[in-house]
Amino acid sequence: QVQLVESGGGLMQAGGSLRLSCAASGRTFIMYKMGWFRQAPGKEREFVAAISRDGSNTYYIDSVKGRFTISRDNAKNTVYLQINSLKPEDMAVYYCAASISYSLRAVDYDYWGQGTQVTVSS
Repeated sequence: QVQLVESGGGLMQAGGSLRLSCAASGRTFIMYKMGWFRQAPGKEREFVAAISRDGSNTYYIDSVKGRFTISRDNAKNTVYLQINSLKPEDMAVYYCAASISYSLRAVDYDYWGQGTQVTVSS
């Protein structure tokens, strides 16, 4: 069982930066691949980025490449999402999730956080 708690969301102007954090409970964090998803109002949940268990492999959707960076600190049981050059279309609730498999599909993720809101003002 893994419990995930996101933090770091907030209101930011377009062009600004945020760092989202996701703290995981339990000693099995390193067993899981981690992902970030987001959901904007009226839209389906969207995969954003994923990271392998040791952090050596990452994957991003095209719209965030070069602006977002996913990383993890296994000693702190925490995964991060650094968001730079914020755009209005980045506004959404951001969720972290844990999966045994390295996947882009929400259905493959076993544990989810409660989400953190990112609001972008233009």
